[in-house]
Amino acid sequence: MNARARGGVHYPLGSREVLRSRRSTGMVTSKGSLDPRYLDERVSILKGVGKTTERRLAGLGIETVRGLIMHLPFRHEPPSRLCGAGDLHVGEEVTLRVRVVSSAVRETLKRRVKVLEALVSDDTGSVLATWYNQAYLEAAFRERPEVLLKGVLIRQRGVSTFLVKRHEILSETGESRHIMGLIPVYPSTADLSVRTIRTLLHEAAPRAHHLVDPLPAALRARRRYPAKAEAVLCCHFPKDLREAKQARERLAFEELLLLQMAVLEQKKAKEGERRARALGAPGELSFRYLDELPYTPTAAQRRVIAEIEADLARTVPMRRLLHGDVGSGKTMIAAYCLLRAVEQGAQGALMAPTEVLADQHYIGLQEQMERQGVRLGLLKGSQPAGERRAVRRALECGELSVVVGTHALIQEGVRFHDLRLAVVDEQHRFGVRQRDAILGGEGDPGLWPHTMHMSATPIPRTLSLTLYGDLDVSVLDEMPAGRRPVSTKVVAQESQGPMWEAVRAELSRGRQAYVVCPLIEESESLQTASARRAFEELAADELAGFRLRLLHGQLPPAEKSSAMAAYTAGEVDVLVSTSVIEVGVDVPNATVMVIMGARRFGLSQLHQLRGRVGRGSEKSYCYLLAEGEDEAVLERLELFSRISDGFALAEADLAGRGEGQLFGERQSGVGDLEVASLVRDRRLLEEARAEAESLLSKALRSRPSASAVYALEAARARFGGRMTWMDRV
Repeated sequence: MNARARGGVHYPLGSREVLRSRRSTGMVTSKGSLDPRYLDERVSILKGVGKTTERRLAGLGIETVRGLIMHLPFRHEPPSRLCGAGDLHVGEEVTLRVRVVSSAVRETLKRRVKVLEALVSDDTGSVLATWYNQAYLEAAFRERPEVLLKGVLIRQRGVSTFLVKRHEILSETGESRHIMGLIPVYPSTADLSVRTIRTLLHEAAPRAHHLVDPLPAALRARRRYPAKAEAVLCCHFPKDLREAKQARERLAFEELLLLQMAVLEQKKAKEGERRARALGAPGELSFRYLDELPYTPTAAQRRVIAEIEADLARTVPMRRLLHGDVGSGKTMIAAYCLLRAVEQGAQGALMAPTEVLADQHYIGLQEQMERQGVRLGLLKGSQPAGERRAVRRALECGELSVVVGTHALIQEGVRFHDLRLAVVDEQHRFGVRQRDAILGGEGDPGLWPHTMHMSATPIPRTLSLTLYGDLDVSVLDEMPAGRRPVSTKVVAQESQGPMWEAVRAELSRGRQAYVVCPLIEESESLQTASARRAFEELAADELAGFRLRLLHGQLPPAEKSSAMAAYTAGEVDVLVSTSVIEVGVDVPNATVMVIMGARRFGLSQLHQLRGRVGRGSEKSYCYLLAEGEDEAVLERLELFSRISDGFALAEADLAGRGEGQLFGERQSGVGDLEVASLVRDRRLLEEARAEAESLLSKALRSRPSASAVYALEAARARFGGRMTWMDRV
């Protein structure tokens, strides 16, 4: 195999000059062109890959030569100092290039561990080298080979020995694959060593030159990126860490670019197959609503309204995602949108994922809508059948202008007279098909209402550009004037006394409190509070004499509505609840949030819970009850107590969890992307998005650019099949 050596290091076809002489590999067509078929052969074509190794590689998802070549290292071990056997110092990790003089295996008295000892030497002297549980090497050492040993000199009971961490028996060429230079470290399994993967990659490396590059040459030149083949080889065999970093960035950019092209093409396809009635200019109803607001809209709210108005003026259905921090004013935007449809003589709908949230929206909108002379209805599964039928009839004949509801809005039998605008709250809790079920036109299947999706959970921009890339994104990144930050404190289990005293003081001033528990019932396996037990204990002890009410998801719907209505009306002092009150609950008089078993919640969920207080002008407090947590958990809770910005917390949560599957059910850990990371490559994703928009435009115009078309085909091949997952139920 063709190779070159840098300081004794084996770099198979890793140099740029070899890239210019692909004919030397013997794997090109007669005209010298690339032939990707060489990459699609089974990995068993390679020397050293038998049935067992092939099966073990399959465990890593590697079945073809291409899969092996694209199995990139996640780090590189820096080289250690090359040292002579006679120049060793105790404790220093070094590399020796020596010849084996003699070797023997002995067994320790304790635990009967086999120890291989070999006397090795070079021109500077000799040293005794030691391996544990590698007695099989004795047979290879009988030939007195030249070896590279990476390890450290130790001294025990007055005897010096070189403890070997890694070794390599050198071939006749004297080149190193596993010791000298930067050593790539690969994802591996228990039965497939990194050493084996590294060896096989040296065998597969010549075929890397058949990798076809989807990036246009002009784009590569502008960003100073190498060709794909060179980048892949530099990832495996870099001359230094800087080259490895640059090569990984180039491959990560390519992956993000193809992902964004696939996402944007899906968005364009949906726009092409759907149309809507454009809404006229804002009228008296919406102007009056804004004028009568008890506060001045923030600059962010005004900006978002302008973005929405531009959408509503088009005959393409608005598909906009509105996300922002808790209390940033999303509900005001939703009400404005609904009124924009009503003043056109049409209907608006707001769909929420839970009845508690639907009830809260209905209560909040009822006064505003009725003041404007707008008829508002509520539709949810727990309503009596006759009441649901009455609401459905009123919607179908146009008597109701606005409806708030749950999944009941998308059930069979619900028909609108003229639905022009829909708001889907907490949209991540619905599948795309569920969200679209409310949107399809009744009379004309190609006619869709304008849609705004809302999320009270701040979403890192890297995720919103990917998961919701088929939507236009608006961000409310400014809080209304007068909102005071919530004082947040981590409280140890054994130090609850002062916390409850502070809670009682707030309640005595006429304020209200939430106590949130992660479970409904006691659990022996999860040592944490339950809502029922907390309710009973608090009513009998710390909060005796105050009016408490229990709320959780397993209560009958009528009881949930009753509990929430009583709390909103000020007839309940303390609401003991599960996370069912995580979003949508707006009680300005509530100033205290106690979160029991805080470790059971993610950072974003904790932020949503904290957002239930501090909604009035009074100073508010959030207490996180810690139950003998370990250091990592306490650090996470302390981080939360210091940060009030929901977007900063969302980024921290993403970094802690990992991005999870973009196109699957797993919500944490390693993601679908092979090279890029949505956590680490935020800047790169933004740049890839801009390039993707430009390339897609060039690929879809009447006289398309050949290089842009090729990039689009590569995007479809890489991500096209996964885009359908976004239409999940």
